[in-house]
Amino acid sequence: MTDATDEHRDSSRRGPSRVDDDFHVFDTTLRDGAQREGINLTVADKLAIARHLDDFGVGFIEGGWPGANPRDTEFFARAQQEIDFKHAQLVAFGATRRAGGKASEDPQVKALVESGAPVVTLVAKSHDRHVELALRTTLDENLEMIRDTVSYLRAQDRRVFVDCEHFFDGYRANPEYAKAVVRAASEAGADVVVLCDTNGGMLPAQVQAVVATVLADTGARLGMHAQDDTGCAVANTLAAVDAGATHVQCTANGYGERVGNSNLFPVVAALELKYGKKVLPEGALSEMTRISHAIAEVVNLTPSTHQPYVGVSAFAHKAGLHASAIKVDPDLYQHIDPELVGNTMRMLVSDMAGRASIELKGKELGVDISDDRELVGRVVGRVKERELQGYTYEAADASFELLLREEAEGKARKYFQVESWRAIVEDRPDGTHANEATVKLFAKGERIVATAEGNGPVNALDRALRVALEKIYPQLAKLELVDYKVRILEGKHGTQSTTRVLISTSDGAGEWSTVGVAENVIAASWQALEDAYTYGLLRAGVEPAE
Repeated sequence: MTDATDEHRDSSRRGPSRVDDDFHVFDTTLRDGAQREGINLTVADKLAIARHLDDFGVGFIEGGWPGANPRDTEFFARAQQEIDFKHAQLVAFGATRRAGGKASEDPQVKALVESGAPVVTLVAKSHDRHVELALRTTLDENLEMIRDTVSYLRAQDRRVFVDCEHFFDGYRANPEYAKAVVRAASEAGADVVVLCDTNGGMLPAQVQAVVATVLADTGARLGMHAQDDTGCAVANTLAAVDAGATHVQCTANGYGERVGNSNLFPVVAALELKYGKKVLPEGALSEMTRISHAIAEVVNLTPSTHQPYVGVSAFAHKAGLHASAIKVDPDLYQHIDPELVGNTMRMLVSDMAGRASIELKGKELGVDISDDRELVGRVVGRVKERELQGYTYEAADASFELLLREEAEGKARKYFQVESWRAIVEDRPDGTHANEATVKLFAKGERIVATAEGNGPVNALDRALRVALEKIYPQLAKLELVDYKVRILEGKHGTQSTTRVLISTSDGAGEWSTVGVAENVIAASWQALEDAYTYGLLRAGVEPAE
């Protein structure tokens, strides 16, 4: 039974969150997600991610383990000074007190209080073997460690969540003890007891059955923390919700130890769009794709193109049959409107493309050719012919648009006419290499010869082309080559193989990709470079030379 003071204290601990406290979206990217191989977050990185998560509207952001390392301690100090949280509450993570001690005297428990975080998540052992072998204490003492630590933190005006580590494995081994841990945490004042599939080995039906039983037997408010070792973390999280859990712990883009954690974005999208639960502030769901990609940039990992909801391929259509149906009604091959999660539908052009694919892609690029069946047929035929030679247009929208405009306008876009080009690689006696390129071309009636050096033959060609054209087309100064991929195509072997080159270019406002194919990697690169510069001028609104 709570009195008015308790109710006021609980209300104040809910902080700035505008989402009803009946259901929690809890993010642990900054702690559990940071354990992914290849992720090394600075304090500045953690602050940037925390801002993105707060913008998205999660209810809780677990910032790390204050006192365990200087970086996390600094993060909590700076976060409360530098971030004006609009939606989320900051959560400090730590462990129950040591065996045989007192919570009030435990240094790491004190560090949790000193962090200033209004919410604390405690990790507690719920597997009997872990208690005896890892903690080296008795099962009864483990329960007392939980009670003492939760009670102490509650007395310090902290809201407490308890993560039951290895809960599902512990439940399988000793269900009565696992439930005793849940009761001890809940009765001591923990707001939520989180059942953790720490090894990630559970399946949805198993999770649903265990959560339902524990909920019925303990009456505690339950949460779910799932690892993705079976590829079922999102499904397991939603199965727990089906069984009555009202708190879900996730990480952005599924980052986490081993193969990762339950992915925040598919979980939230499912809750909002499939379950009809309002778990985010109004309008936040449409920011999901942007937030996902922004966090990927901070952790310096390429966003997964095939991630549900937010991947660039999540609503991409390649098959002609799909395109024909989508032309009639996009819902026929899409489970939601991509704009609901801030994404867009994309039509991929390939040798699988039919008329509908080409028409829809044309509209997407701002070139409506739907009323000209002969033109559509020519484009389809040309795409199929060039893909047979090794070109790929699903990954090179800019090259496809140039092809499409050439067919629609009856001539290719020409801002310059190439007379010749060459690239030289010189092997010097000291073991170094010199890369030099010369480009001869005509632009606006002027013959231009330009030479440049680079850190490779392609870079040298890029620089020579830039030197040749920038005085005539100053818009090219903004262009930057941001990615370069080479693939040896099947067919001939060794040095006689056909090579495909994909180049990504940016003008600071957007990015586009172009393709080149030749038996010579430098020649393929030149084709892609020529398309990249031509498309850059097209984007800049420059009229072609006469």
